[in-house]
Amino acid sequence: MLHFKCHHTLPLNLIRTKPPPSPCGARLSSAVAVNGRPLALLFRAPGSLFMANVRRSRPLTVSAAKSSQSTTTIDPPSDDTKIKGTVVLMKKNLLELNDLIASFSDRVHELFGKSVSVQLISAVNTDPGNGNQGKVGKPAYLKNWITKFTPLTAEECAFEVNFDWDEKIGVPGAFIIRNEHSSEFYLKSLTLGNVPGEGKVHFDCNSWVYPADKYKKDRIFFTNKTYLSSETPVGLKKFREEELVTLRGDGVEKGELQTWDRVYDYATYNDLGSPDKGEKYARPILGGSTKFPYPRRGRTGRPATKKDPNSESPLPLIESLFIYVPRDERFGHLKMSDLIAYALKSISQILKPDELATLLGHQKEFNSLEHVLKLYEGGLELPNGLLKFVRSTTPAETVKELFRTDGERLLKFPVPQVIKEDKSAWRTDEEFAREMLAGLNPVSIRRLQEFPPASKLDRSVYGDQTSKITKEHIADKLDGLSIDEAINKNKLFILDHHDSLMPYLERINSTDLVKGYASRTLLFLTNDGTLKPIAIELSLPHPGGVGCTSEVYTPSSQGVESHIWQLAKAYVAINDSGYHQLVSHWLRTHAVIEPVIIATNRQLSVLHPIHKLLHPHFRDTMNVNAVARQILINSGGVLENTVFPAKYSMEWSSVMYKDSWVFPEQALPKDLIKRGMAVEDSSASHGVRLLIEDYPYAADGLEIWSAIKTWVEEYCSFYFKTDEMVQKDSELQSWWKELREEGHGDKKDEPWWPKMQTVEELIESCTIIIWTASAYHAAINFGQYPYGGYPANRPSISRRFMPKEGTPEYEQLKNNPEKAFLETVTPQLQTLLGMASIEILSRHSADELYLGQRDSQEWTTDTKILQASENFRNKLKALEERVTKMNKDDKLKNRTGPAKMPYTLLYPTSEPGLTGKGIPNSVSI
Repeated sequence: MLHFKCHHTLPLNLIRTKPPPSPCGARLSSAVAVNGRPLALLFRAPGSLFMANVRRSRPLTVSAAKSSQSTTTIDPPSDDTKIKGTVVLMKKNLLELNDLIASFSDRVHELFGKSVSVQLISAVNTDPGNGNQGKVGKPAYLKNWITKFTPLTAEECAFEVNFDWDEKIGVPGAFIIRNEHSSEFYLKSLTLGNVPGEGKVHFDCNSWVYPADKYKKDRIFFTNKTYLSSETPVGLKKFREEELVTLRGDGVEKGELQTWDRVYDYATYNDLGSPDKGEKYARPILGGSTKFPYPRRGRTGRPATKKDPNSESPLPLIESLFIYVPRDERFGHLKMSDLIAYALKSISQILKPDELATLLGHQKEFNSLEHVLKLYEGGLELPNGLLKFVRSTTPAETVKELFRTDGERLLKFPVPQVIKEDKSAWRTDEEFAREMLAGLNPVSIRRLQEFPPASKLDRSVYGDQTSKITKEHIADKLDGLSIDEAINKNKLFILDHHDSLMPYLERINSTDLVKGYASRTLLFLTNDGTLKPIAIELSLPHPGGVGCTSEVYTPSSQGVESHIWQLAKAYVAINDSGYHQLVSHWLRTHAVIEPVIIATNRQLSVLHPIHKLLHPHFRDTMNVNAVARQILINSGGVLENTVFPAKYSMEWSSVMYKDSWVFPEQALPKDLIKRGMAVEDSSASHGVRLLIEDYPYAADGLEIWSAIKTWVEEYCSFYFKTDEMVQKDSELQSWWKELREEGHGDKKDEPWWPKMQTVEELIESCTIIIWTASAYHAAINFGQYPYGGYPANRPSISRRFMPKEGTPEYEQLKNNPEKAFLETVTPQLQTLLGMASIEILSRHSADELYLGQRDSQEWTTDTKILQASENFRNKLKALEERVTKMNKDDKLKNRTGPAKMPYTLLYPTSEPGLTGKGIPNSVSI
């Protein structure tokens, strides 16, 4: 059989078979319905032309909505046989709103003879009169469009298409489709019956097809066979080359890209600021300079701002979800529906800041931690005027989500896991330290190898930044060991947010809201495998301009000193929250992966094995990033209002990219070795030995890393038998060159880039890309609400410095420590905004695809690769059992900790929703 697969916006595993409705069931053995809810808004998402894939296998197979298969034997037809086909599609309105105008217009066009045509392309027989491209068959037309009513729900309809058989076509390797209607439709599949020598042929499409006059080139779908660029069948070679030209946007004007464009191109982050609103909202351009280097993002071509011709104008908030990305990169309608429902729970999306202030009664603070807990128990009441406003601006389907159960309350949040079992465990030193190994940001802690901790900042610029922690501060906290003995026995660790922050701290503290410190936290590894914090150093730039002033705090459980220690831990958590959000999360996943997606689509054909390998790991990322640039990381956006670097947030992440991002070090084993958390050990199962055995992120991560690398090694070695094949693959070399020189162009001259001359370099590079987009992102992202949904555990802003003895703030700390704590950390308004945002970001959508899963089981014809893929999934399944078992092991105290919160962030699969587990294939939220 031949199977054509098109890169899609809706995964096949979300389709369920049901009996066909009467108006749409003609000539279709089974119709399908989409398991989704109606959309609340109309989204005219940017469109794209895409390629699909055909596979040939035996026995003859017919693909239904799910992966069920049937085998039939077809007798060869006579020469005058008509090849009967069935096209299954959904009209535009089925996935959006009921577009009666488009439907009426389509029927008018049908009366004048316009329709949808399909032409088969030969893979083996060429046409000398057409540049020796594959022989193209005569058009066949969809019939009975006008007789099929457009239903109001997301039902699929079937249409006839009959081909005159042409033996000169031989084996089809692709097909062309032309849409002569006035609006786009979503093409699900094409099934041919009784193809000579083949029997049934099924084309699995799943993508939008725009009217033909929107395209400069016809829509073409390529085979599901896999070909290196030099092995392409002669009939498909030129089509393959032309399709890449189309995707690169060659010949497309450099203006604003339109809904139907399929252009993957690069741009700098010149769209974060809004200079036309005033200097307050201007932001530097990230990327394209030595001062602010950055990965590239997808080009949209929007017009420049009036005040700065180098900055791209932002979209109005209401249009943010319409921002251009190639149509095949956009959210599927199920995910969009889920996202809208949960996004509308975010106050920032419903109410203006002054309206939110009215809602909160102009309070700046929570009164107490009990007041915070009310957010999970009863929510806050809406005044009548605001209740009316919300109802008038929110789709009816979403109101139920917003008002939860009692109809009159907003801002009732689910209980975060960190306080679900024990509401006070977060206060303990053990939980504070455990979260550095098994929390939201378990990738920053490192082993201390010198004392006192040194700085790498330029002494000529910043003066002496050496730590002020002394022997006297920690000598009695090392279980009888000397400092040297503790270092030599790998017992001392540090969470160091000093060097990264000190150069920016004076500017950050000059903003109205923030008063923060650079910090160093020393920890000791106890005999039971847990860490305990033994000293915290908080530092500020020296008033004289060179060096720093520091205060060192040590653990205490008595009197005001215990409250000071609790505040010191809060300052550390604030620094770690900002670093996590801007560097560990946004920079090292979202930002660095986007240029990989762009380069892959521009330089690697869908026929190329590396495109097929990486494509599942790109799903939704460009759409997520594009929306984030409009509402999350932009000037005045959510992040600037909820993390301590404020207006310097993205600028700071650029400096971190410049100073610390090294591609090969994104490999988990190399990262662990660099941080001193592991050492090379050939006898260890993964080639490295953890120095903290009970390090949940690393222990589970190494299992995932190993499974990914084994899969990638088997895959790449199947197609690339020798290093010479890597060196001579023109598409592969163009891809890697462009990724370095364009996508990460500000770092193109770094000596650490792999040269892409060996199979091993290809395997390691692809493993890093897949690890980063899947498991690393899951570990960093999906714990945001479980850990940070309780703001006292992960505050993100500090508004005043540590109280000094003799001040009113110090007296408040003595007499009302909870109130002093809450008046120091994130205020109520920003807390609610942050909580609403991270709740959305921590959820899995209903159509999520997890690591090892594919949207179609027929994505390749190579049985060895299919078996390797199955082995990969089985390893991941076994890991789920391992994680469950380890979380029940009382000896592994860091797996659950005082909060009784099992570590599941690297548990491969999940149900939809807020689960604290699951590894999606891609940076999909």
